[in-house]
Amino acid sequence: MKYEIKHLGVTLNKKEILKDISLSLPKNQFIGIIGPNGSGKSTLLKTLYKGIKEYSGNIVFLDKDLASWKTKDIAKENAVVAQLNEVNFNFTVLDIVLMGREPHKEWWQMNTTEDLALALDSLDKVGMVHFKDEYFSFLSGGEKQRVILARALAQKANCLILDEPTNHLDVKNQLEFLSLVRDLNLTIISVIHDLNLAANYCDILYVMKDGQIVLSGTPTTVLTTTNIKEIFEVDSYVKKIDNQIQISYKII
Repeated sequence: MKYEIKHLGVTLNKKEILKDISLSLPKNQFIGIIGPNGSGKSTLLKTLYKGIKEYSGNIVFLDKDLASWKTKDIAKENAVVAQLNEVNFNFTVLDIVLMGREPHKEWWQMNTTEDLALALDSLDKVGMVHFKDEYFSFLSGGEKQRVILARALAQKANCLILDEPTNHLDVKNQLEFLSLVRDLNLTIISVIHDLNLAANYCDILYVMKDGQIVLSGTPTTVLTTTNIKEIFEVDSYVKKIDNQIQISYKII
């Protein structure tokens, strides 16, 4: 297992966000975390990579208590891709990707030829190597998210933690990004807002509501009309078309 979580609780600003969560996150699976807004999904992710350090319960990461991990060492194992972030400085694409090498170096060490080779290889994997000298701020939303993914790959981490990474992308870029991620053969732990994307890219789904895990299983067993009604409070149709799960919603 990648993570073993037992009785996890998180309270922020005197508000209980996560409540007695216990779950296992296995290696080499595409794991989706879904649920209504405000259910604690992003808080759960932040706790996994020590973005939030104050919690109750126990988290074991790679057979070692998460509390004993240094943040820099966590970054060697987990790469984080959040919702699209704007960069207000004139960094080139290559500059951005080379930032993924920082967890492997001391602050005073310069980039090496190996770092450069890894960065270029990561850009090549996401189809962005020909943009290496362009300014990041000039790219489209889809291109920026590919570069951020390349930065994560340059970390050489075995796990990608994604926090709604397709939230601001158009349909084509959503599909291209998640297809690219799925084909990397890494452990993927992702909060996904779109249920159709979750249904067709994830191996396992955990459903959160009011700070708790209320359902888990394969997309087929989790994303039924009954469960969608109970969790998201909407009526829906769930069909299989060309071996893909398709969810549509009844208009109010």
